[in-house]
Amino acid sequence: MRIASFIVAGRPTYGIVTPAGVVDAGLRLGSRHPTLSSLLEADELSALEALDGASPDHGMHAVRWLPPIPRPGKVFCVLLNYETSRLAQGRPKLQYPHIVTRFGDTHVGSGSPIVKPAGTEEFDYEGEVAVVIGRAGRYISRARAWAHVLGLAAYNDATPRDWMRHSRQFTAAKSFPATAGFGPWITTLDEIGEPDAVSLQTRLNGDVVQSGSLGDLSHPIPELVEYVSSFTELYPGDVIATGTPAGSGYKRMPPRFLRPGDVVEVDVAGVGILTNAVEPELVPAHA
Repeated sequence: MRIASFIVAGRPTYGIVTPAGVVDAGLRLGSRHPTLSSLLEADELSALEALDGASPDHGMHAVRWLPPIPRPGKVFCVLLNYETSRLAQGRPKLQYPHIVTRFGDTHVGSGSPIVKPAGTEEFDYEGEVAVVIGRAGRYISRARAWAHVLGLAAYNDATPRDWMRHSRQFTAAKSFPATAGFGPWITTLDEIGEPDAVSLQTRLNGDVVQSGSLGDLSHPIPELVEYVSSFTELYPGDVIATGTPAGSGYKRMPPRFLRPGDVVEVDVAGVGILTNAVEPELVPAHA
């Protein structure tokens, strides 16, 4: 399945995306499961699966995509996690994943703009594959990790690089509103096949700037799930962004940072294409 959250006729809801349109699960399931998050927390994905194959309620043109999980409780971003990128930079392999956190309200859906913060001139794209947790767990072993994963989604962990130099901790750099694109939907594992074969391509104004595959991860997804769940409980809807391949703007010569009017596409093969234009932050006059 392709599972999405979206707005239709001013109403936030969620459902299943099909080639013919969108099945509105929020409308059909009513108060029983008003949001995707509540359905996942109740461990009742079967209620959504029962709607797979139903006639669509809306055409694709009628909906505005939200982040698939509009307000995830926990978001973990993995740094330096592609071997080709690590080797190109001459960095040693990290013994443990290097993880920073994002706030759930920094996300926007596909088709909505990401916002270049007013306080940066080094706003950089980072195309990634996001893992969405479907089943809660603590101390999840690598062997059991995939059983806790709902599916994968495209992700753009866009970041003001100059703010990353403010401190050895990157919380501030990852916390600007509307800086991360997420979506347009979650594709469940049964539709993906071999996860290591999943490829990623980032395009900036139509030009390919990043390419990679999950087979190149220094710390593969089962290891990430094991590691993160060793220090915190993972809950349905939590997100692990698995890292970005080589080609980010700050490593280019000359550097290429995002400007208003740019369009970034993160194309995860067999999963979905995330598209976000870039807009400037509008600072209130009284600020």
